[in-house]
Parts: sequence; structure tokens; C-alpha cells
Amino acid sequence: MTIHFVELKEPSCHLVDTFNRWENDPELIPLTRPNQNQAEVERRSLMTLEDLQDSLAHHYVYLIYVNEQLVGSMNYMVDPEHLYKKEPGTAWIGITIGEPEGRGKGAGYKAIRFLEKQIKTQGLVRIELGVFEFNHIAQKLYQNLGYKEIGRIPDFTYWQGQMWEDIRMEKYTEEI
Repeated sequence: MTIHFVELKEPSCHLVDTFNRWENDPELIPLTRPNQNQAEVERRSLMTLEDLQDSLAHHYVYLIYVNEQLVGSMNYMVDPEHLYKKEPGTAWIGITIGEPEGRGKGAGYKAIRFLEKQIKTQGLVRIELGVFEFNHIAQKLYQNLGYKEIGRIPDFTYWQGQMWEDIRMEKYTEEI
């Protein structure tokens, strides 16, 4: 099994279709975006090619491939407003393994390691992320990669009839 990553420079309509499928996948919605109620969980949206092109202005995006199949994407942005700990030189990261074939094979682990190296090479000093409290698999992954909890935001997202916290975690690039 081979896992590799490609920086997204020029999005295509086919890629937009794939991202829209992942964004609207009922299994992934609770894991990838905060929702305030059941109606938001059920909401569907469509990104356009222009939307994806615009996002590249403030996100570094990489595609995740397993055995030449696109299975996910990861990204980071620098010093966004939503950081829990406002420390200059911080990358906020996100990852989605959109295809079931990409899950449970180490792609997420290798993807985050790759992303960390890109962030460190850019000269950033810190990485922050958020993970919903019910997403135990992702929490374990981040802990295994050396991320430490720095805080929690209560009532952040709705899933299975209740509100859940967002756990914020960090890692300094000197540890990479």
C-alpha cells in the first residue's frame, strides 16, 4: 500500500464534485463541521469551483492518495481568528478522510506527519486543532502524534441529540 500527498494548486470540477460528496456525506458531517442543531446536521451545501479557488488564497491544501486513489484532503491556515490560543506563527490544521477505503490504514497518521513537516518548513512555530469530544478515534490519533489538550469550548456542536465540546489541542513544531 502506498500513501502519498499532492499539493492542490489548480482545482478541477471533478475535485469539487468529490469535495461536495464528502461535505454532504451523512457519516462525515458530524465529524467535519460544527452544527448547532439537527437541522444543521441535515443541511446540505454545494461548493463551486470558484469557492474552492478562493479558499486556496488562505488555505494550503493537500490531497491524500492511497494506492493512487484519492481518499481525502488536509489543509492548514496561518493565524486564523478562531484559534483558542492566539499565538503568532500558528497553523490551524484540518483533515478529512472522505473515502472509507482510506480509513484505518494509517493514512491519517502519515498525512498529519507530512502536514507537520510542511508547516515547520514554512517557519511556523505552533500547530492547533479542534476535535469534537465524541470523536475518540481522532483524539487518540492526535495524542499519539504528541498533541496536548489546551482547552475546551462547551456546547460547540450538536450530534445524536445533544451538544458536545470542541477539544482544542496544540503541538509546537520544535517537537517535530
